[in-house]
Amino acid sequence: MRDALGRYLLRWRIRVVLPHVNGRLLDIGCGTNKLVRAYIGDGIGVDVHQWGDVDMVVEDSSKLPFIDREFDTVTIIAALNHIPNRREVLKEAYRVLSKNGKIVITMLPPGIGRIWHLIRKYWDADQVERGIKEGEVYGLTSKEVHHLLAESGFRLLYEQGFMLGINRIIVARKE
Repeated sequence: MRDALGRYLLRWRIRVVLPHVNGRLLDIGCGTNKLVRAYIGDGIGVDVHQWGDVDMVVEDSSKLPFIDREFDTVTIIAALNHIPNRREVLKEAYRVLSKNGKIVITMLPPGIGRIWHLIRKYWDADQVERGIKEGEVYGLTSKEVHHLLAESGFRLLYEQGFMLGINRIIVARKE
């Protein structure tokens, strides 16, 4: 029964993200890989840590073993802040996305993320099993995510708050 709240919130994020996923899916920072398992379609989850059901463990998410334009949707769900080399990973997501492919990101803002990580530090697998690494942050503002996406060649399509407005979903298209 450990971390029932975390599992509940993960299911909520998946319900919000799935309507934006189409075609072949790549979930970067997939964690327990629940999004890929919930998707009715072709998908693969990659992470730098084996959380138990990861399809592919990679040393660096900015150097993926996929060909150009192999995926129609790339997702980074509650993980972009845990990726120290965010710019390089987003450029890699751009590379593996098909023409007009979409990237879907969910993110907490830094203040809420800091409080959330503090409250959950004894139950959060990221902090207990893997530990927070240098370069990780507690969250990113919408403005920071927009800037990172624009730098990588994406055009913002959609953004909305969910989880009572605390969390954000951001969808962008490869230009």
